[in-house]
Amino acid sequence: MAIDLREMQALDLWRRTVVTTVAGDAPDLSGRQMAVLLTVFLTAPPHTVRGLAQILKVSKPAITRALDRLGALDLVRRRTDEADRRSVLVQRTVRGSVFLHEFGETITAAARAVDRG
Repeated sequence: MAIDLREMQALDLWRRTVVTTVAGDAPDLSGRQMAVLLTVFLTAPPHTVRGLAQILKVSKPAITRALDRLGALDLVRRRTDEADRRSVLVQRTVRGSVFLHEFGETITAAARAVDRG
């Protein structure tokens, strides 16, 4: 599937998506929180705080703060790695999956609106 968007269309797609999300009941996530959530759900596990920090090129405390918010919303779950008790595993949740599915639907609807002009 090829998508051919000009810069302003891409920005309008992003604007429509963000406006719809902010105006709805969905949690208002920061860009970093969304990046962590998408990485956990769209890349193969296992995920650790250390690994997420490396992938996203931010500090471990920054990942921890994002995970605090995502965990409070039950979008991800943390648990100690039994094989290496110093490591914290980040796991997907059903609520996180539902949230991202609905977010994907919002993007799709915004893309149709941009396509219509």
